[in-house]
Amino acid sequence: MLIDLSIRNLAIIDTLHVPFQSGFTVLTGETGAGKSIIIDAVNLIMGGRASADLIRTGAEEATVEAVFALPEGVPLTARLAEAGIECDGELLVKRIVSRSGRNRVFVGGGLSTLAILADIARELINIYGQHESQTLLRTDNHLTLLDGFGGLLPIREAYAALHGDYRGTLDRIRALEEGEREAARRLDLLAFQAAEIREAALRPGEDEDLERERGLLVHGGKLLCSSQEAFEILYGEDGAVLDRLADVKGKVADIAAIDESLMPLLESLAGAAAQLEDAALTLRDYGSRVEADPVRLERVEERLDLIRRLKKKYAPTVEEIIAYGEEMEREIELLENRERTRGELDAALERLRKELATKGGELSAKRRAAATELKKAMEREIHQLAMKHALFEVDFEVFPEPRAAGLERAEFLFSPNPGEAPKPLSKIASGGELSRLMLALKQVHPESDVPTLVFDEVDTGIGGATSALVGEKLKRVSRGQQVLCITHLPQVAAFADHHYLVEKRVEGGRTATAVTPLAGEARVTEMARMLGGVTITDRTLEHAREMISSGQGP
Repeated sequence: MLIDLSIRNLAIIDTLHVPFQSGFTVLTGETGAGKSIIIDAVNLIMGGRASADLIRTGAEEATVEAVFALPEGVPLTARLAEAGIECDGELLVKRIVSRSGRNRVFVGGGLSTLAILADIARELINIYGQHESQTLLRTDNHLTLLDGFGGLLPIREAYAALHGDYRGTLDRIRALEEGEREAARRLDLLAFQAAEIREAALRPGEDEDLERERGLLVHGGKLLCSSQEAFEILYGEDGAVLDRLADVKGKVADIAAIDESLMPLLESLAGAAAQLEDAALTLRDYGSRVEADPVRLERVEERLDLIRRLKKKYAPTVEEIIAYGEEMEREIELLENRERTRGELDAALERLRKELATKGGELSAKRRAAATELKKAMEREIHQLAMKHALFEVDFEVFPEPRAAGLERAEFLFSPNPGEAPKPLSKIASGGELSRLMLALKQVHPESDVPTLVFDEVDTGIGGATSALVGEKLKRVSRGQQVLCITHLPQVAAFADHHYLVEKRVEGGRTATAVTPLAGEARVTEMARMLGGVTITDRTLEHAREMISSGQGP
């Protein structure tokens, strides 16, 4: 949900800050006050095209910042985290347009790209009017909208998973078909390399064990000599440390027999003697195990040399060499069993093709049934929105080969006037018509695709009871999504939960746009202006109050 919008030096906007709330919000004001500039600012936040012409006269750059509230657990939060973008319940998006052409994009406080911004914004906000971001202008969305309306997304996901298996099997078959001669050369190379690794009979950690053993063998003489000398000093020779320590113990025992205060010392000496005796025996045993074996040393050196050569050829560690060898063995098995594998894959592909045809045919039939229902529902809605003779159709184009989304693509067609054949929305619908079409779609399929919807020009060419109906429908949509609407009609504005006035002010000889939240009598006055123009009477004010009261419900 959009909770904050800040604009600086954009067109006639000097500095503007607008906080937004959930529910239904309208922005009203006289023509030329700057309402369309706010839409331009939102479009920039969505990754729309930027032009230096948007920058306020006298300024070098224009800035638009938006803060979005992201509920915990929404998929976008995980995607942002994977991209390294900080998001603690709120996401800051910033766009800077410069006269020098050094335009910049910031997402979550960090420098980003326009492509990333557009991808993220697509899940945050949508504008329904004359903007490139218009959902209905992207034909790729039409099939998803149809499937959502028909409750077909689970079937579509199952079909897509089946199609993924089909494509994977097809890719494996094509890989097998890539040149028998190349496969034979590959098999020879793999066989040689796998045999070399297999014959080496490596084991994990072997190189580290051998390096340790090599160190012991290289220094075997020194280790044996030092351990024997240490044993002799402690235990073996005349006047050894333990013999001298025994003399010391005897002397201290004589003293302790007279002065018991030295008993702790005597006990310490006894403990030290025991420890030194253990040390002496350990050194003796160690020396008996030390080998000075030139033959074994040579074998260890040869083994280490083999491991080094294998590391240089295949991988930096013994474990990776072993894994690489296992991978080659599997590939050899695949190459040696090409014919058997190909037969199995052909059978699997045929089975998957039949399953795709069955599942795809089922999905296609349900789509056509859903298209019929969508046509009826959409025409019922748009006829209520001052397009009494408009037609809505869903056109299908069947693919020659199955695709992940199904056997066909869908495109919405529209005819606003009697006698005209329905044509693609992008070629025929105006901004106001697109807004009303999307409003109608939200009535027949109120699922929340993005949290914030901006309706511009939704009231173009309507009035009277139709205006009130548009307001009522926008109010209904706002129960599930945040709705922002720019309107000239008081019948629409009456249903809003929040009302902002957009107006031009002249300060210091410069024109600037200001946005003011309206409540109470201030809102009544603006509604009266929308009803009666320049002249506002008591009757007009009373009418405005009645409309607001009626729009807010009981």
